Amino acid sequence: MLLGACGTGTANAQNLLDPHPLAGVVDELRFGLHAYNVHGAMLPFLVNEWQITEVRSLSFDVLFVSPDIDAFRWIGSPRPEIGTTINLGGKENLLHAGLTWQLPIFDTPIYLEGTFGAAIHDGALTGAAYPTKNFGCRINFYERFGIGANLSDNVTATVTYEHTSNNNYCEANDGLSNFGVRLGWKF
Repeated sequence: MLLGACGTGTANAQNLLDPHPLAGVVDELRFGLHAYNVHGAMLPFLVNEWQITEVRSLSFDVLFVSPDIDAFRWIGSPRPEIGTTINLGGKENLLHAGLTWQLPIFDTPIYLEGTFGAAIHDGALTGAAYPTKNFGCRINFYERFGIGANLSDNVTATVTYEHTSNNNYCEANDGLSNFGVRLGWKF
């Protein structure tokens, strides 16, 4: 019986040392906390106009390993991504998909990041009363910009500004921009 228990213990220890089953497919998982609707503009340059009053949104993102194909290498090997931003205050929620590029800053743990894609939301198209949004289209463009740091081999922290709007392709075009921090776990 003792030999059997030792054998099981060795097998369990070996399982802990094996690579994670998501390794090779999923590159990073991220969770975040965000201020809702800090500004309506796509680019985050007008910081003096930001309104950071409602820190009520959570995010979850899955960043996949960049596919090893010429088309992805040609555009800089971005990581495909899916994610969601959920507002806990009863306002609009987003589900997004896109490509994320990361640019290291020289030989430091710091990086710049950009994501471009599309988002679907559960908000109003038109007729919504302030402070909720009139998105105009059900599916809008999604952009996210950030600066982050590799805190260790497996942990990242990224300050992000995400924006969704339709570039005036629909009747209404209230942009939604959230600002916050995403913590990541790399595989």
